[in-house]
This record gives sequence, C-alpha cells and structure tokens, in this order.
Amino acid sequence: MKSPSQESADELELKARVDDPAALETAIVEAGGELMFRGEMIDRRYDRKGKLERHDQVLRLRVFRPDTGAAPFGVLGWKGPVSVRDGYKHREEHETQVAQPEAARIILERLGYEVVLRIDRKIAEYRVAGAMVRIEWYPAMDVLVEIEGEPEAIEGAVRATGLSRDRFLPVALPHFVRAYEERTGQTARLAL
Repeated sequence: MKSPSQESADELELKARVDDPAALETAIVEAGGELMFRGEMIDRRYDRKGKLERHDQVLRLRVFRPDTGAAPFGVLGWKGPVSVRDGYKHREEHETQVAQPEAARIILERLGYEVVLRIDRKIAEYRVAGAMVRIEWYPAMDVLVEIEGEPEAIEGAVRATGLSRDRFLPVALPHFVRAYEERTGQTARLAL
C-alpha cells in the first residue's frame, strides 16, 4: 500500500514465487523491515463492456481488512498500460484512499462498471530498504512476493529477501497463475 503523499504516478515492480514464506518474513525483519499492514486485501477490478481492457487499463477498488480488527479502508486506483522499463514492470498509476469502500463500490456500479476480476488474498506488507515488499497468500496458488519502488530501493529489498535475483520477474499475476497451473496440474483460485 503506497503512502497517500506519494507524488510519483509511475509504478515499478518485480514479483517472485515464494517457497518458504516464514523464512522470507524472517529475512525481511532481520534486514530492518517494518511491518506496515497484515490482513486481507480484497481486489475488485471493474470495466464497462471491455473498454478498459481494450486499452490495457485497470480500474480497481481494493479493500484492506486489518488482522488487528481495526476498521477496513479502501484504495481506489487507475492503472495505465503495462510496459517494461529497465527490467521492471512499469505502468502509470493513480490511487486515493477511501474511508468508505462500500460507498465507492456502489458509485462504480451506479456508473455502469461491473466487476471483471476478483482477487482475495492475505498479505503482509513491509517497508524495507526504501521499497514496499508485500507477501501474498492466495486461496489456491503459490505464495508470491511483490516489490515496488524506485530501482535502487527495489534492488535493496530484493537483497533483503535472501531470494535469488533471477527469481524476480517484471511480469503480472497471470504469468504466475499459468506457471502454477502448468507445474501442478491444478486450477489456481484467486478469489474465495
């Protein structure tokens, strides 16, 4: 989850499959990682008759439900077309935090947007080496780690994970879904 004061509209990130999430969290904490959030992260992606998909854009309402029992909050975001920049997945991104995610959902639906993708996962999000590191547990798929930030911060966070650099890829979630399904012969499940 980005800081609301973040000025950059550029999102740079890498993702990797995680074999041992507990060891990953230990490595991050030992590297000075600060836990920013732990709980559920519920994504709903919206579109109207495929118009956003045709332009490689994403309209997303993300709801965070903290494990602490604190009130949930939402983040409404728009993402532009995907590219790879200097070896990192890149896209323009604009987000705003919303205190009433249910009201935001109703507004989107009243404007004619429909949910086209559901993603439900548990996450642990850390700030380490100036980057955001998020570990993601899906209902039925591999555990993933996503690192987002500026290139130098991303590389520092990659080192902090203790995972090999070549495991980190500038690709989107569908790549990992296909890899999981090909490797296991099982259908990945991203939503409850």
